[in-house]
Amino acid sequence: MVAPEIEFYLTAPNVDPTQPLAYPQAKNGRSEAGQSAYSMNMLNELAAFWDEFRAALDTLGVVTDTWIHEAGRSQYEINLMHGDPVDVADQAFLFKYAAKEIAIKHGLNAVFMAKPISGQPGSSMHLHQSVVDAAGKNIFSNADGSESVKFRQFIAGLQTYIPDMMLIFAPFINSYRRFVEGSQAPVNLQWGLDNRTTGLRVPISGPAARRVENRIAGADANPYLAIAASLAAGLAGMEEGLTASEPIEGNGYEHDHDLASGYQAAHAQMKASATCRRMLGEKFVEGYVSTKWLEYQNFQNEISAWERRFLVPQA
Repeated sequence: MVAPEIEFYLTAPNVDPTQPLAYPQAKNGRSEAGQSAYSMNMLNELAAFWDEFRAALDTLGVVTDTWIHEAGRSQYEINLMHGDPVDVADQAFLFKYAAKEIAIKHGLNAVFMAKPISGQPGSSMHLHQSVVDAAGKNIFSNADGSESVKFRQFIAGLQTYIPDMMLIFAPFINSYRRFVEGSQAPVNLQWGLDNRTTGLRVPISGPAARRVENRIAGADANPYLAIAASLAAGLAGMEEGLTASEPIEGNGYEHDHDLASGYQAAHAQMKASATCRRMLGEKFVEGYVSTKWLEYQNFQNEISAWERRFLVPQA
């Protein structure tokens, strides 16, 4: 069972991609100044968009739960209800498509880049995961409500195998800008109880809802691939009887930054991984890393504003 939390920004139209994204004008005539996290005010200011978006999701069969304003200026998060992984991936795909199309109708831009605006939080696609048996019972909990052996084995699988599949959870050059200490994004695969500074979080819940939240995936990740990779890693942990690290308390940013340092490192690790090829298939991995390398070569042909700003006068 999987439930994604999808974050995104609403911006003004960006007709010139050489210019930074700008915040949209609300119905009060102003752009958001910030400090609206978890507030209803800015949701109300863009009510025409939200009303049509919600109606579209209902029509498309996308089942949502919580709708909130997130920590960034004009950043929002909507949670999808838990369900079958393929069904949920379908809904996540339709969710993103509908958001973009309806935003355009309202003079907005729905942006799912992992780090679209400098100085603002990145956007994630957290994946809540549990495993149920044929009777629908959560196998992460024992009959007495305590955590099962399978529960920590699943966590161990995520800790062991996510590094090899990082290019799926963070598929673009921009994706790695999100993993910054103190930014509400993780920098490692430590885990803890209700700890939002770790890559893997176990929310407080009753035994029937015991689950693991994978906080690595960005909003830019392909939901089909990210869900498949995360479940494959957890399944391997259970099948191989792996052992998870001990849960941490306190600040996860004080532990080692052990995620891939950037796109090139993640690409090289996935390309060389026999585990990825075993889990995801030889043809898929070869095709995926080849495509991603073409994207990187294309990126290398672009000269950024940072380079012009700092290197023209210094080099």
